[in-house]
Amino acid sequence: MSEPDDHGRRRVAVTVNGVELDAWVLPHETLLEVLRDTLGHHEVRYGCGEGVCGTCTVLLDGEAVSSCLLLAVQADGCSVVTARGLGDGAEPHPLQASFLRNGAAQCGFCTPGMLLAAHALLQREQRPSREMIRRELIGNLCRCTGYTRIVDAIEQCGGEIARSPDA
Repeated sequence: MSEPDDHGRRRVAVTVNGVELDAWVLPHETLLEVLRDTLGHHEVRYGCGEGVCGTCTVLLDGEAVSSCLLLAVQADGCSVVTARGLGDGAEPHPLQASFLRNGAAQCGFCTPGMLLAAHALLQREQRPSREMIRRELIGNLCRCTGYTRIVDAIEQCGGEIARSPDA
């Protein structure tokens, strides 16, 4: 991290979805603010701003975190993955495809955070139980699906990953 400039901003280097980026940030700016407002990653949603809804979840060096609770300067030198970084329009990530197949994305507001929380879980546990999935999603709120379809999608994707020859 650099020394502050004349306005108190610091230069932060962060890799977002595999792309190395620099941003000048104020000490009080959250990672959420910098991702959305400075770097243009609008797939990272602002929900509660208090870390209780999970809407702003990103992967920071592989760990699911609430970006509204993390100062941007704390992400200096780190790798951040947003939902856009999981797959692309031509080739969605298996988890994204499972969410679509299972109708797990209704309005879509919570979906990026759900996907990233689920991805972090599936990196640790390829075949999580339904109870384990529910526990993992406690910090992610959804008003549309009632969670059953989300849990179905994660469970199905975990099974597919476990059965794949690359697993």
